[in-house]
Amino acid sequence: MSELPDGIDSFLKSAGWGDAEIDPIPGDASFRRYFRVRDGSRKAMLMFAPPPEEDPAPFLHVAKWLNGNKLRGPDIYADDAASGWVLIEDFGNDRMRDWLDDNPAGEEEAYRTAIAALAQLHRVPAGPFGAYDMEVYQREADLLTEWYCPSMGLTVDADSYRAAWADALKPMLARQQPGVTVLRDYHAENIMLLDPAADGSGAQGLIDFQDALVGHPAYDVVSLLQDARREVPEDLERRMLDHYIGLAECDDDFEADYARLGAQRNAKIVGIFTRLCKRDGKPHYLDFIPRVWRAMERDLAHPALAPVADWFDANIPQQIRNDNGGRPQ
Repeated sequence: MSELPDGIDSFLKSAGWGDAEIDPIPGDASFRRYFRVRDGSRKAMLMFAPPPEEDPAPFLHVAKWLNGNKLRGPDIYADDAASGWVLIEDFGNDRMRDWLDDNPAGEEEAYRTAIAALAQLHRVPAGPFGAYDMEVYQREADLLTEWYCPSMGLTVDADSYRAAWADALKPMLARQQPGVTVLRDYHAENIMLLDPAADGSGAQGLIDFQDALVGHPAYDVVSLLQDARREVPEDLERRMLDHYIGLAECDDDFEADYARLGAQRNAKIVGIFTRLCKRDGKPHYLDFIPRVWRAMERDLAHPALAPVADWFDANIPQQIRNDNGGRPQ
């Protein structure tokens, strides 16, 4: 039990789970840790988000809002946010990405359900969250020039980079008013396929939504369909984009905004994955960068991204973008 954090036993005891068995779950890209706990026929998931690096309060805030609006976040059984502990509903083992690895024939239906969940989310008035505004978009896009470009030995014009993004994104800002709830990391690794017999709703469970903001409906659509960690075939992306457009009755500008936010998100991810390698010692994230680059190149081909595409052409040589899929060595 030496690998378990201090305080775990006292928290579980106070929550009424003092006799539970505790099984650690391997972590990923943050300081958060997860444990599966079982007490007889009861089961739950324990999240440890230790301060000061983590703060579970935003997770609790968004989860309660989702569940209060008949969306499928996990139920909260107990929490001690000040100490970083949250005991939540266990959604089981069928993470969408892993389930599709074993059940590729279910891909179309799984994505249709995930798209329908977004359309449902976007019909609900946006939650009490911060704004996904130009400042946030720019700060995220800057991760590419701050981390990726130096890792490739590139000296680039950061000021004109920000100006290009301002030109590309400005026409979109009015269309994201009053806005929808944007979960920001909505993709196959953060969607749980629930057992219909146990859940009864046929819904997909949502996790990793603590960074929710109020912004444009295209953001989570592109997060799902241009997945950094899972190859989504381009023809499936097209069908699911059309499916969302039909469900949400989008206007003619939606596809341009989808490309804008795809390019912005993919630039951010390239920067984040480089940072995870260079700063945090997690080099396996570099393996995802070629997939992200391919999606970003498709987005940059849209006329709405012309200012940003011109900056890329002037500052990041095509050879770097082509060789090894833009992956740093």
